[in-house]
Amino acid sequence: MKAAIVILADTETHGDMGRVANALEFAKELKQAQDDVQLIFDGAGVKWAAELSKDKHQMKPLFDTVRDRAAGVCQYCARAFGVFEAVKRSGLPLLAEFDQHPSLRTRAAQGYQVVTF
Repeated sequence: MKAAIVILADTETHGDMGRVANALEFAKELKQAQDDVQLIFDGAGVKWAAELSKDKHQMKPLFDTVRDRAAGVCQYCARAFGVFEAVKRSGLPLLAEFDQHPSLRTRAAQGYQVVTF
């Protein structure tokens, strides 16, 4: 299986955190099954890239299990949501494949199922 998991959830509510936890668990399950999985932070979800890189965040241990599957963070959205510098410090790649955004079309053409959270 090939999956591109796109995190779009904001950081504002407990429900948003639940969506991100589910996205990370799905990525972990796919990784453990040795599937080809890419994790992408886009839209308001770019804020999670900064949050999950903080040492004291409660979901950091889970994120660390799939960090190597993080394809990156939308460059445009990182600027738009004010986390560009924090994302750069996190070491996660910035994606600007299509109009400064990740290209989901390219991934779909490569056989990835695009799953959003």
